[in-house]
Amino acid sequence: MAAVDDIAGLRRILAQSRVIAVVGLSAQWHRPSYFAAKYLQQHGYRIVPVNPKYAEVLGERCYPDLAAIPGTVDVVDCFRKAGEMVPLAREAVAIGAKVLWMQLGIRNDEAAAIAVAAGLDVVMNRCMKIEHARILGGLNWAGVNTGVISAKRAG
Repeated sequence: MAAVDDIAGLRRILAQSRVIAVVGLSAQWHRPSYFAAKYLQQHGYRIVPVNPKYAEVLGERCYPDLAAIPGTVDVVDCFRKAGEMVPLAREAVAIGAKVLWMQLGIRNDEAAAIAVAAGLDVVMNRCMKIEHARILGGLNWAGVNTGVISAKRAG
């Protein structure tokens, strides 16, 4: 596999993946990880929270690390600092994930090389929620698209 940065590759990942381990998922509703995971959950993905601080997030059991997750994971979606990506890449490989996804602002070429060498797809510096909305048509969720197009002032 390889680094994925094109619409066709992102569409393939989003369409084929069903189980997403969200590393660093916060239980605080206003955090980006919570908002993104909630969106993905409401669009048919199974979210597996990974954060040692919590027992449960978004109605799902929370795991302390990737190795503790029972069953298979398609995507490891990382809301962690770039410096933490190398060990996370190794963990993603160890659990047999198919994709290592680094959120907006996160890029680590060494982690990407580890994942790619093991056959994983890698996405860097992109938000899974934003890409889903952009590519698969969910931009109307949460009021981004009102469905009203007008040059007329409200009045």
